[in-house]
Order: sequence, then structure tokens, then C-alpha cells
Amino acid sequence: MVSRIAALAVILAVFISACSLSSRNSPTPSTPSSSPLTASTVTWADCGGGFQCGTVQVPLDYAHPDAGTIRIALNRKPATDQANRIGSVLTNPGGPGASGIQFLQGEASSMTNLNQRFDLIGFDPRGVGQSAPVVCLTGPQEDAFNAIDSVLDDPQEKQALKLADQNFAAGCMERNARVLPFVDTVSAARDMDLIRAALGDAKLTYLGFSYGTFLGQTYAHLFPTKVRALALDGVLDPSLSANDLLLAQLVGFGRNLEAFLADCNARRSSATPCAYAASGDPATKLDALMTRLDSTPILVGGRALTRALAVTGVLLGLYSESFWPALDKALTAADKGNGVILLQLADFYLARNADGTYDNETDANWAVNCLDRPVSTDIATYDALGPTYAKASPLFGPSFQYSNLGCAYWPVRATGHAGPLTADGAPPILLVGGTDDPATPYAWAQAVNQQLAGSVLLTRQGNGHTSYDASACAHAAIDAYLINLTLPAPGTVCSS
Repeated sequence: MVSRIAALAVILAVFISACSLSSRNSPTPSTPSSSPLTASTVTWADCGGGFQCGTVQVPLDYAHPDAGTIRIALNRKPATDQANRIGSVLTNPGGPGASGIQFLQGEASSMTNLNQRFDLIGFDPRGVGQSAPVVCLTGPQEDAFNAIDSVLDDPQEKQALKLADQNFAAGCMERNARVLPFVDTVSAARDMDLIRAALGDAKLTYLGFSYGTFLGQTYAHLFPTKVRALALDGVLDPSLSANDLLLAQLVGFGRNLEAFLADCNARRSSATPCAYAASGDPATKLDALMTRLDSTPILVGGRALTRALAVTGVLLGLYSESFWPALDKALTAADKGNGVILLQLADFYLARNADGTYDNETDANWAVNCLDRPVSTDIATYDALGPTYAKASPLFGPSFQYSNLGCAYWPVRATGHAGPLTADGAPPILLVGGTDDPATPYAWAQAVNQQLAGSVLLTRQGNGHTSYDASACAHAAIDAYLINLTLPAPGTVCSS
């Protein structure tokens, strides 16, 4: 669930496994081979809209760099002021699994200040999009996987979920045996260093969102002396276990749902009314809707809006207050038996295309998370989470109680572990946290501020995930830091 929110905000205006409610690890660097790694150069070609596209060749396995290579796909929007160009700024929207290339195509227009002085660089991390993508299921298979009921009311539903997770893992191994062991975050961070060198930058300038903050922390941990400036927005705490990460997110999304419902109720008779409150208490209606969908999904064309898909649609609507009007329309229609909009929200979050195919975000999300952090293989561990998760969020808790179980069946052993990261020798790193961020709770930013010596925490007051597009104040502070290396004063708070 920790997400591709920056990309979502651009396109619409990341709960599928642990980092959809993410599993993120403290990386232990692999033992390097004695063979030197030489960065390839990038040959750029025009790919429309003012963007250029290219690739960088990297080792598949950094422990054995002679064992084969893969190509990392990039795009670039050249700096508009070439006479005063500083260099390149790499960007990552999160996920894991979100395409950095697609993100930059949508987000570049909001980065005009950065683009004046920097080439903007998007890249698909290994396993994602155009970079040796991990694909585990066909479109119809993924439809069934996403629709399956994850609130396990009886033994049959529990068995069905276990079988679905096992089949997903088997499909990933069958189709991706060569790359599957090597799509971890440590390897992706090593790729970033080769990208930096291929771009001709002596040091890295980077803007990462959500999971992208973990990728940035990992880079700083591995290559602290090669950092120029890192801005990390929507900070992930690498020291937490997979289930503790998930629990914190459940609390955050539960609070944002309460805020949405309270706002909807308060605007019952306002000039801009919330339609979902017109015929009753919205919280009561939402509970009733989910109960109905559990037994009787709403037919939408040849598909069905199940409870699982409806919960995903609601989840998407809580990533930003700017999504609340769409969520109001979706719930109002679903309450009347029309599930089209709510299903569209779920499809958008799950990266389902109109033709029934999927981008590979779900597949890559699992592949990265399951490598990055070990999880319990005992289903009793997940059974025991029920009361705590339900208390954290009556809607989301039961739906995501078994989210981390899928990694228990993963065919490749995890190479990472939970633990704090350090970046001794790196310059000060800018952290940005929202006080009511649902996907990366503010406490995580505070924790990382303590873990990364010399880092500075900028606080944004408000709901929603990440701050760059939600706050002009935060946007300006991030730009000033990346361009001029000017950090905000410690304790700075942005209210808008």
C-alpha cells in the first residue's frame, strides 16, 4: 500500500502485499566481486513530448557481475536552462512496482523549477515496467487474484486465499526464474549508482516518494560519499517488521477514512454537499455496502465488484483529499447498485488497463517486497493478528490481515532484513512527512530523522500521502534544497 501516489495524483486529479503495505528492509550489502563495474553510457533517442529515452546496462547479479546483464530503462527531460545546468535529478514514485518513466511523463509539468536547472530523470527499477519486468499472471488470472475475498469468514475462504497466494508465487517463478532472485532494493540502489555515473554526475541528486524513500536511504547507506542531495517525501521506516509496517498503515488509513466520512457528514447541507451523506450516515452506509458486497457482488459488465475490489477502491480514494470527490461519487453510485466508478478506482490502483491487461505493478510489488524482508511462514501468526488489526481499522484491518502471507510461499528466500539504516559520510538529507499521511505515517519520518545523522525533517500538516503536490510550502522547500542545497530550519512546519 505504500505507493505510487505521486503518479496517482498526477493521473487521477500504493493494499496488495506487504508494501502495498510494504515490506522494506535494512539492506546488507552483498559481497562485491573483484571484477570492476564500469558504467555504460546512455544513447538518448527522442520519444515524444519533450522526452528522450534510453537504457543503462547493469549486472543481473552484483555478487557475480560476469554472469549476465539486464537493461534499466530511463527517460529524460533536459534542463531548460542549459547554461546554468547543475546536472541530473533522479526520481522514483514509490511502489515498489511503479514505473518511474510513466511517473515522470505525468509529473514533469509540476517540476518546472527543478527542470530549469536539472535534467529530470525517470527510470523503471529492475523488475518494473520496461526493465526486465516480472510478470506472474495473465490478465484474467490477475482479475481473479485481485477479486478474491481476503476477509476469511470460513475455512473455505481461507483455503482459497492460501491457494491463490501459492499459485501467484508459482507463476512468478515459472515465468521469471532468471531475474526473480535479483529484484531486491539493494540491487536497485546499485543500479542507481551506475545510472548516476552513466549520466556523468559525480554525485547523486534524488527525489524519492514513499517506497522511493527507502530506495534513497539504501543508496545513501551504500554510497554515502556519492550523495549530493536526497529529498525523501513520505518516509518509510526500514527498522519495522512487515506486520508492524502494515499495522501502522491500517491505523493511518483508518484515520483518513474517518476524516473523509466526517467531512462528508459535515457537508450534508453545505453549498458543496457530499452526496453520500444525503440519505443517511455515511459510515453506517459504508458498513452496509461492504456487507452486501460480501454476499452479493455488483455486476459491472462482464465483471463483478467484490468486497475486496470495493475496499481497494475506497483505499485509493484516501491517498489524497483531492480524491475525496471521486470517492463520494463512487460510493453514492455503488449504494444505488452501480459499481462502475468504484471498480474504476480499484482498477486504477491495481494498474489494470481498459483492455483487461495489467501493468506489472502488482507482480513487481510482491517480487521486491518478498526479497526485501522475511516474513513468518506459519499461518497461525497471521491468524493471531485479527483483533489488533480490526481495532486499528474495522474496514481495512480484516481485509489486510493476511497481506504478508503471500511472501511465506515465495520461491526465493529473502535477502534483506528489517533494521535502521545509517548514511555516515553523506551530506544532510531532507525528510518530508505529513502529520496524517496514511501510507507512510508521520512517526516513520520522525524515526528515520533519528536514524540518519544530520537529516532535517520538514513537517506538513494534513491528510493524504506525500507532500510535494499537496503543499506549496513543501514543494518550494524541496526545490530549494535540491537546487541550492538550502535546507529548511529544523522544526519547520508547512500548513499548505
